Amino acid sequence: MDATVAERGQITLPKAVRDALGLVKGTKLKIEIDGGRIVMRKDVDDAISRLRGRFKLDGFANTDEAMRAIRGHAPGDPYLPPED
Repeated sequence: MDATVAERGQITLPKAVRDALGLVKGTKLKIEIDGGRIVMRKDVDDAISRLRGRFKLDGFANTDEAMRAIRGHAPGDPYLPPED
């Protein structure tokens, strides 16, 4: 894919790139120079992204198992009416 630098130094990222990365108006990008290359990365410096992968599921094999222990069911489980 190609992009052309406009008069004021701006470029338009191809739609395929924007769609693939989920870039929308207002998305912040980190820009770095690596030798002769320009590297752009989506800025994911938000609270959820910083915490992702930091917590362990102590005693549980996966999140579905943890949800069953806490809620009694996990997403995708068949509906079972409450026992009387």
